[in-house]
Amino acid sequence: MKEVEINNLSDFELAHIFECGQCFRWHKEDDESYTGVTKYGVLNIKKKNKSTIVVKGTFLNEDTAVEDISDYLNLQCDYSAIKKLLIKNDENMKKAIDYGYGIRILNQDPWEMVISYIISAANNIPRISKTIENISKSYGKKLKYNDAEYYLFPTPKELARATVEDLRMLNLGFRDKYVHNAAQAVASGEVDIDAIVNMSYADAKKELKKLPGIGDKVADCILLFSMRKPEAFPIDTWIKKVMSELYGEEGSAKKLNQFAVDKFGEFGGIAQQYLFYYMRETNNLE
Repeated sequence: MKEVEINNLSDFELAHIFECGQCFRWHKEDDESYTGVTKYGVLNIKKKNKSTIVVKGTFLNEDTAVEDISDYLNLQCDYSAIKKLLIKNDENMKKAIDYGYGIRILNQDPWEMVISYIISAANNIPRISKTIENISKSYGKKLKYNDAEYYLFPTPKELARATVEDLRMLNLGFRDKYVHNAAQAVASGEVDIDAIVNMSYADAKKELKKLPGIGDKVADCILLFSMRKPEAFPIDTWIKKVMSELYGEEGSAKKLNQFAVDKFGEFGGIAQQYLFYYMRETNNLE
């Protein structure tokens, strides 16, 4: 088990990051640290002080642990500069940012996010998390950390071994066919996730929507949380309420997306996370 320390952090708070709805495989420990399974291994992250974190875990590559963690946590991104742009002439955004000041959009594994957000359709976070664990335990590689067993999310080829019937046994419900078809398409090379990552926002969204079970909202979640597209603005029922209550904006997803482009520019997805977290945590969303 390796331990690394990362210093000089700002605009960073563990609870804000791991509890704003963007990830499904992190849980809070009794000592206020968070443990999660990532493409880099099992990580446990604890704040040592306001600007320092200590990361322990079972790393897949110990030599690049600091670089991997920094990239995963998006530490290179200047959130202070982004905040200044977003709060300009926007009192709603200022309140949201003051509340969720420590949010950072994680750079999660694109393949895992494709499946995770297909699973998210008409679902809730506890059930999504449980289903992802079921898939990982059934088809992913096992790792140990602190004498406990964890499982990496399976690769496309590993998951492609599962039949629709196999997946149905993991409580996927109607999503079993979508997950099966996505795994087959990516494992066979019919769909190239790495190529999609490197496309423009518009082209990447178009390609993702070719996969069954991926519509506009799911595509935007994948693009925002794993493909480094901060302009992606996922719109669901909750965000429609946020836009209505805070900005008086209502209508179609297309109309709300255009509002986000005009209002928040290239950082629409980051703005969305601040607003959603603020409204949900202050009980302003029912």
